[in-house]
Amino acid sequence: MDRLANKLNWLWKERRHRAAARAVLDTPPIVPADDGLVLFSMIGTRVLLPYLVAVKSLHARLQRGRVILLDDGTLSAGDRDLLAKQLGEPHILHIADVDTGPCPRGGTWERLLTILDLRAADYIIQLDSDTVTLGEIPEVAEAVEANRSFTLKGEADSRLLSFAEMASMTDDHAYLHNPQAHVQGAIESVLDRVVLPVLASPLYVRGCSGFAGFARGGDGRGLAEAFSDEATRLLGAERWARWGSEQVTSNMIIANEPDALLLPYDRYLNFWDRGISPDARFVHFIGTCRYRGSAYIDATRVAISAG
Repeated sequence: MDRLANKLNWLWKERRHRAAARAVLDTPPIVPADDGLVLFSMIGTRVLLPYLVAVKSLHARLQRGRVILLDDGTLSAGDRDLLAKQLGEPHILHIADVDTGPCPRGGTWERLLTILDLRAADYIIQLDSDTVTLGEIPEVAEAVEANRSFTLKGEADSRLLSFAEMASMTDDHAYLHNPQAHVQGAIESVLDRVVLPVLASPLYVRGCSGFAGFARGGDGRGLAEAFSDEATRLLGAERWARWGSEQVTSNMIIANEPDALLLPYDRYLNFWDRGISPDARFVHFIGTCRYRGSAYIDATRVAISAG
């Protein structure tokens, strides 16, 4: 009964949020600029309205860039027409057309690999649809201007660590030897066994791929593919293909970028149902807590009212 009640509550909150998000259609459309910045997301029909809140609230603060999208295979003709009107005719790629090479398919790998292809010519900001920009974001604007990669932290105390340091902090008995454990913990527990000849002193950070910036002209797929090959060797192909392996790879790539920026967690944060500080500028409403209370709905309304 508890599971059913929770499911019904989730669906009710989701419907309430969609109703609130619909007001984003009345805000001015994005006027794209081919200025070296791309706002990139993988979306489908179910997240269309939340995504529009996410991208329009971000663009309103940056006042630059154009949109490129990766269709997860569910966008309808009507969805595409709406996106064209709201976002200034964005270029839309299709997930089926992405060649993942030796990397897994699914689990947003197509998104990451497309970003690594696109960054050859533009700075790419990867933006999840369950995010809301609530205030000025000078750190992000400065990172784009300086062509400096960034990531949202996974938790407040996340920091750059060597592979060996990360492995020493993760219990391999709890993760590696537990087939039910999350893939992130499993690979983190054996990072000291990963061999990447292209990196003399590889680094890692527990970041969040829901909001990350990839500097223009940086490494393409090579590092991601090499890391994926090593993870497959250590964990096996089936386990490495599970949800979460793309985020681990995104974390590793950003950590090894020149002068990578970890966004300050007091202003750029994941919502864990612990309240949102008055100075919060950017909030990622992660799935497990997204519809607890009214924080997501309230943030959506604030962002839309700001225009």
